[in-house]
Amino acid sequence: MTAILGLNAFHPDSAACLVIDGKLVGAVAEERLGARNKHTMSFPENAIRWLLDDARLRLSDISHVAVARAPSANVMAKAGYALANPRVGLGAAARFFSRQKETSVTLKNLPEICGEDPARCKYEIYNVEHHLAHIASAYYLSDFDSAAGLSYDGSGDFASAMAARCEGTKIEITDRVRLPNSLGHYYTAMCQFIGFDLFGEEYKVMGLAPYGEDLYSEQMAQIVQTHGLDWFKLDPGFFSTHRALSEAQLSDNGKMRLGRLFSDKVIDLLGQPRDREAPVSQREMDIARSTQVHFERAAANCIETLAKKMPIKNLAMAGGCALNGVMNARIYRDFDVDKVYLQCAASDDGTAIGAAYHCWHEGLGKTERYHMTHGFWGPEYPDWRIRDAIKASGYTVYECRSQQDCVRKTADHIADGAVVGWYQGRSEWGPRALGHRSILANPAIPTMKDTINVKIKKRESFRPFAPSVLREEIARFFEQDIESPFMMHVVKFKPEWREVFPAVTHVDGTGRMQSVDRDSNRLYHDLISAVKDRTGYGIVLNTSFNENEPVVDTPEQAIACFDRTDMDVLVLGNFIMVKKSYSEGES
Repeated sequence: MTAILGLNAFHPDSAACLVIDGKLVGAVAEERLGARNKHTMSFPENAIRWLLDDARLRLSDISHVAVARAPSANVMAKAGYALANPRVGLGAAARFFSRQKETSVTLKNLPEICGEDPARCKYEIYNVEHHLAHIASAYYLSDFDSAAGLSYDGSGDFASAMAARCEGTKIEITDRVRLPNSLGHYYTAMCQFIGFDLFGEEYKVMGLAPYGEDLYSEQMAQIVQTHGLDWFKLDPGFFSTHRALSEAQLSDNGKMRLGRLFSDKVIDLLGQPRDREAPVSQREMDIARSTQVHFERAAANCIETLAKKMPIKNLAMAGGCALNGVMNARIYRDFDVDKVYLQCAASDDGTAIGAAYHCWHEGLGKTERYHMTHGFWGPEYPDWRIRDAIKASGYTVYECRSQQDCVRKTADHIADGAVVGWYQGRSEWGPRALGHRSILANPAIPTMKDTINVKIKKRESFRPFAPSVLREEIARFFEQDIESPFMMHVVKFKPEWREVFPAVTHVDGTGRMQSVDRDSNRLYHDLISAVKDRTGYGIVLNTSFNENEPVVDTPEQAIACFDRTDMDVLVLGNFIMVKKSYSEGES
C-alpha cells in the first residue's frame, strides 16, 4: 500500500488530504476542526488525525508526507531581492530561516503529534513548490490527457504565478512570475484600502464592484501595468509587501489579518482609506469596480501569453485568483478554451492535494490517474451522533421514513418560503458550500436576500447569494451554458429570468452559479428537482451553513447555528427540526 499524506502547512488555509494507492480518500481544511479559526496557518494536526482515524490507519502506515512548500525554489530571486532591498531583505531572510526551522521541527515531531512511536514511522518527506502544487491539484484531478496549466495568487515560495505544459503524468513549468509582482497582492491591497482588512475578504470586492463605475482606471494603471508585457508588473512604490506578510497574525477573536499591503503612495493617489466600521460609499464602490476591471485586464493578459506558448483548449487552473468567478466566466467568452478544470479547493488548502498527487505521479512514477468529480471529502457523522445532538438541544424532531420522504418535506418548506439549514453526508472540500453544508431558500421570493443577510448571515447587504441549478436547466436560465459543479463561475442570467429570481440575481444580472448533476450530487439533485416540481424552477438559493465562522462541521455546530439565527428549518440527515415560531406562522 502506498499512502500519501498531503499537507498545506505553515501557510494560510492549512489543510491535509490522504491518497491511498492513487485514490483520494479524504481532505479537510484545519479551520473546520479544532479551534475553528478561518484561514488558519496552524499546523493541520486535527485534519491529519481525522484523516488517519477515518481511514483506520496510523502514521506508521504512511509512506510519504507531501508538503506544498519548497524552500529551495526561487533561491536566486530571493537572494537578488534581498540584496536590492537590504532594509526589508534582511528581515525577510530572518523570517525565512525561522520558518525553515519551525517546519523542520514540526515535521520531525509529527509522530509525537499523532501519538506514535517515531521509530515505527518510516515515511519520506516530499516537497513541492507552492504554485506547482496548485497546478498539480487542478491537472492531476482533471480528466484531461493534456492541458495548459496556470496558477496565480498572492504568493508562495517567492512566486505569484506559474505557467506549465501538462502532458500525460508530466507537468513542465514554462514560466513564473516572482515577487514583488503579484496580482493577488494587488487585489488584496485594494481590498484592504476599501476597508475589508481581514484575510480572505477579496470576494467582497468582487461583489461590491458591480455597484460602481470604472472611474479609477488611470490610477489602477499606475499600480499594475500590463501594456507591452507578457504577464503584468506592479509598481513597488505602492506596496509594502514584506512588512504586511511579516505582520500577519491571528487576532484575539480568532480572525486572520495581514499587515497593511498598500503604501502611503496609494493614499496620495486615491485619498484616505475607508475604516472598516464606516459606511461603504460610492467612492469605495467605484474603486472596487476599477480594481476588478484592471484585475481582469491583467488576468486576460496572462491567458493571452499562455495561449502564445501552448494550446489552451484544455485549461487546468488554480490559486486564490482562480476563485474570481467573474474572470473565470470571461475566459469561456473571450478565449479559445473548450474546458477549464478548477477543482473545488482552488485556494491554498487545495495545494495539499496537489502535493500528494505530484508525489504520486512525478515522485513515484505512477501512471494511474484519478478524476475528482465531486467535492465531498470531509467528515461525516453517524445517525447516533445526530440523535444525541438533537436530544441535547431540546428541539422537537420529525424522523423521516426515507431519504425520499425527507426530500419531499424539505422541498415543501423551501417552496413555501422557509430558510432551511441542509446538513447531509460528508462535508465539502474547499471554500464553497455545495449542497452538503448549506443554507437553502426559494430564490423567487423578493425579500429572501435581505432576510438571510440580516437575520442569518449578518453580513453586508451588497453581497449576493449563489443559485444552485439543475445541470439540465443551465441553458434555460443563463446566457452561458457552463458546467460549474464547484461554483467557480459568475454568469449572467438571461434577461427574462432576472426579475424572477431576485434573491440570487446580482445588481449586474449575474449569479455565482453551481451546476448540480445527479451523478456527482444525487441527493441535492433530487432535492432541487423536488423544488422544481413545486415551483416550476430547478433552482434554489444556496449559501454556506455558518454565521461569521468556518462552515459548520459537527451536528452540534449545525444545531447551535440554527438556534442562534433566524433559520426556520434544520434538516440533519433524515431528521427535520422546525422552529416553533415558523410552524405557528404556517398555521
